[in-house]
Amino acid sequence: MAYKTIFTILTRTEGLKAHLDQVAALAETHDAHLDVLCLGVDRTQMGYYYAGANAMVLQQAISRATEDGQALEAAANAALKGAAIRYAVDTDVAQMGDLGRHVAWRARFSDLVVLPKPYGEGKGVEDEPIIEAVLFEGRTPVLILPDGPLRPLTPVTPLIAWNETPEALAAVRKALPLLQKAKSAHVVVIDPPMHGPDRSDPGGMLASWLARHGVSSEIDVISKTMPRISDLIRRHAADVGADMIIMGAYGHSRFREAILGGATRHMLEEAELPVFMAH
Repeated sequence: MAYKTIFTILTRTEGLKAHLDQVAALAETHDAHLDVLCLGVDRTQMGYYYAGANAMVLQQAISRATEDGQALEAAANAALKGAAIRYAVDTDVAQMGDLGRHVAWRARFSDLVVLPKPYGEGKGVEDEPIIEAVLFEGRTPVLILPDGPLRPLTPVTPLIAWNETPEALAAVRKALPLLQKAKSAHVVVIDPPMHGPDRSDPGGMLASWLARHGVSSEIDVISKTMPRISDLIRRHAADVGADMIIMGAYGHSRFREAILGGATRHMLEEAELPVFMAH
């Protein structure tokens, strides 16, 4: 497997140049084509307007979103001008309730989607639904970029959060092109089960499979000493000097994650490293 189509979505001009610089560098590393979607988002809530105003307000909102998409397109073309990669920039307009269809239709024809961190100051209400649409409807892995200083997106020491779930295995499989360029990966296993085929060698089968793909790895078995799994993963990543976290996404339902929280949501909120996720 190789990344031949990398996809990103832009919904605001803030940080656009820095984001595209990182994504373009990743596309150049993998000799991949970069697809950029400049998405004008209609964020209005039509149910809150008085009767008879909806058609007028809807037209104004769509016109504003169209202008936003066109401004993003111009900024993206300016940022990518002269880049040593193959790329295409497209525009679209979507309402909040219809984001999934617009995003997933394009994401499913890419090998990797690169998006900004969805939570924090200056983020849009559309960021989280876009990530969920990529993972669930598009069935495509996503690389989440943290805020702050720019980081290389080809990891040297990635950390794999391994719990034997289908989501974790999907993430590792789809991260192989990144893992194969790494020096060594850390496979972290938290409180492995007392019973099971891997009980005497937690993570051993995964490490053997990775070795056959040319990926060197170390297995770190640790105890759950913190309430949140995501905090434990982040702390261990700092301890071993990891530069990317690879993990399964939404092992629980999205509703449960939204209401009660979960490793996926907490990681997206707090991560200071790039996070590669797949469902």
